[in-house]
Amino acid sequence: MSVHSLRPATDEHTQTSQLDIAADLLTLLGTVTTEPRRNAQLEALTLAVAADLPVLLWGEPGIGKTAALTQLAESLDLPLTTVIASVHEPSDFSGLPIIGDDPAVQGVPMAPPDWAVRLVRAGRGLLFLDELSTAPPAVQAALLRLVLERRIGSLRLPAGVRIVAAANPRASAADGWELSPPLANRFVHLQWTHDHEVVVRGLGGTWPQATLPALDPGKLTTAVAFARRAVCELLTGRPALVHQLPTGETRRGGAWPSPRSWEMTMRLLAFALAADADPDVLSMLVRGTVGDGPGFELLTCVDRLDLPDPETLLADPAAAVLPERGDLRQVVLDAVVAAVRRRPERARWDAAWALLVRAVETGAPDLVVVPATTLATLRESDWDIPSSIEELAGMVSVSQGAEGAAARVAAQVRR
Repeated sequence: MSVHSLRPATDEHTQTSQLDIAADLLTLLGTVTTEPRRNAQLEALTLAVAADLPVLLWGEPGIGKTAALTQLAESLDLPLTTVIASVHEPSDFSGLPIIGDDPAVQGVPMAPPDWAVRLVRAGRGLLFLDELSTAPPAVQAALLRLVLERRIGSLRLPAGVRIVAAANPRASAADGWELSPPLANRFVHLQWTHDHEVVVRGLGGTWPQATLPALDPGKLTTAVAFARRAVCELLTGRPALVHQLPTGETRRGGAWPSPRSWEMTMRLLAFALAADADPDVLSMLVRGTVGDGPGFELLTCVDRLDLPDPETLLADPAAAVLPERGDLRQVVLDAVVAAVRRRPERARWDAAWALLVRAVETGAPDLVVVPATTLATLRESDWDIPSSIEELAGMVSVSQGAEGAAARVAAQVRR
């Protein structure tokens, strides 16, 4: 055998070895770890997944939506099934007709695709519908039943399957379409953006850890009752918010209020309360379900419903815990004065002054000027001036430009 005849084998062996080394290098590059790290958008995603609601991540190309879903599936130990919606036909989601033994008797069943069968066999998983904004209207229509009812043909996905989708804005999508209003109204819309520190640390090999929210079993009943009360009280006072289909095509493809999306919002609110979620996370979820305007109104309603009962504060002023936020503290103090006005008694009047003193000691003094002025007008002629009023007038007088108001309060009490 000639030397030349051995060279191809040697070259082939060398090339194979180099490919093996390259594979080892790729494995090292793909090896990453996770760490507990505060990330509001990832917390919002995991909470919506726990609530078993379809989530749609909106973001520019290359922002890391697919990578986030892959990492989420690994962290939650869920098999990931990725389906590119734009490369499928409508029949791939509605089912393919299969003729059986006797169609006249048994009908024609709709056979599901192989990926749906695998999900059913696994009994759990994360179904990732990628590139949703590049799916044509006919495909979007076929997705309606999958997203809402979890059905593909005659097959129903098991309860252990969660659905998450991703889309690019139409301006940056390849041959993009706006989402149809019926499909958009079935999702919780989350704006996916990059965090510089998270990206840098992730490229270094450590990404934030995705974990399901820790639900407190003792809070479940209270959370459901509070969520229902908040949504119902808002819609009772603002009936126009029950259903508002936006006029613009782009806004119709996002979050907007409907009975369906309010039900989703109520579920998210209950989960957030049971998990003691961060307010930023709750804000993302609520605004991503019913839109910014209605969402802001609900969050304001939630803040007010979560305020302490004025009667409880009057019963024990020394143990009172007042809200930190100035606007909420003002609402509480005004409610306390209103409670005294409804049932004016000497002990309640004194307790209200003690609460105002506590408010000055723990917050901005100027917040008590208006409630103190109103409270002073409620004094009966035989009520002695409480010792706290002098202390209150002194503290308010050194606040921002409140000297005149403090003097008026003291003068009114002495009348």
